[in-house]
Amino acid sequence: MSQIRPAAVAGAFYPGNGQVLSRDLDAMLGDISPVNGPLPKAVIVPHAGYIYSGSIAASAYQRLAPGRGTIKRVVLLGPAHRVPVRGLALPDADHFATPLGLVAIDQAGSDAIRDLQQVSVSAAAHAMEHSLEVQLPFLQKVLGEFSLIPLVVGDTSAEAVAEVLERLWGGPETLIVISSDLSHYLPYAVAQRVDKQTTHMILGLQTGINHEQACGGTPVNGLLLAAKRHGLSPELLDLRNSGDTAGDHDHVVGYAAFAFHEGTPHAH
Repeated sequence: MSQIRPAAVAGAFYPGNGQVLSRDLDAMLGDISPVNGPLPKAVIVPHAGYIYSGSIAASAYQRLAPGRGTIKRVVLLGPAHRVPVRGLALPDADHFATPLGLVAIDQAGSDAIRDLQQVSVSAAAHAMEHSLEVQLPFLQKVLGEFSLIPLVVGDTSAEAVAEVLERLWGGPETLIVISSDLSHYLPYAVAQRVDKQTTHMILGLQTGINHEQACGGTPVNGLLLAAKRHGLSPELLDLRNSGDTAGDHDHVVGYAAFAFHEGTPHAH
């Protein structure tokens, strides 16, 4: 029997109606000017409700649209918000559901990392976790058919995350998506300053980003380690916060979108 992880935050973080969701995604992606360039190997995207961070995430997903038909497998990592996790947790499911349909779990990819000490299986870690789920409608919209290796990242090291990414690195068929917001609940001007510093670290492939700077600091650091080893070049696509999109300026959450390219993206 097929095990389906149902959508947990549809109707809250994003529309629960498939037609409305599809229309909203088209609108957000349509607001981003297409850029001709190499397909990113990896992206970092925010994971708040779409009214807050959807437009920032869209700047990365727009870059992936030309990868439809090429990108067949998505390795998706996000931080644990609900359930304490040691290491990285795979789901106990073979499909994830969204209002746009089902996404199949990549069983071969999942099997390839099961023997690693830091990898476990936890239905509870995935049951209510929004950091992965909110990325799926965007991925479905831009890529069409793909299989998924979803990992909730908890208490572990950047090195342990990089080891998992290394196993799953693959070629152009494999995309890595790291789901992370930046600073949380700081006044607008303070958040801008903190987020600028974090962005500077990511663009310099500097690990050591803490959880005050980014809730997905551990998976971000893991990607940065792997990116350095593989010679990826990071590019900042958008940097804003909830005060710029849909919230007040007293307590804001920071959001950024990055693309990581193989080789130098802007070599002339």
